[in-house]
Amino acid sequence: MFVRHPDRPDWGLGQVQSNIGGHVTVNFEHAGKQVIDSANVALIPDYLA
Repeated sequence: MFVRHPDRPDWGLGQVQSNIGGHVTVNFEHAGKQVIDSANVALIPDYLA
């Protein structure tokens, strides 16, 4: 699944690697691997990727 971070558009498109206990690991094209707490950030699905 591909997503975007609503507060970090400069990170670009991200590909979800895993979701364990609400901690989503995403590999973003301009920020690398980031772990996002889905309780605090609602990632935006990108269906056009």
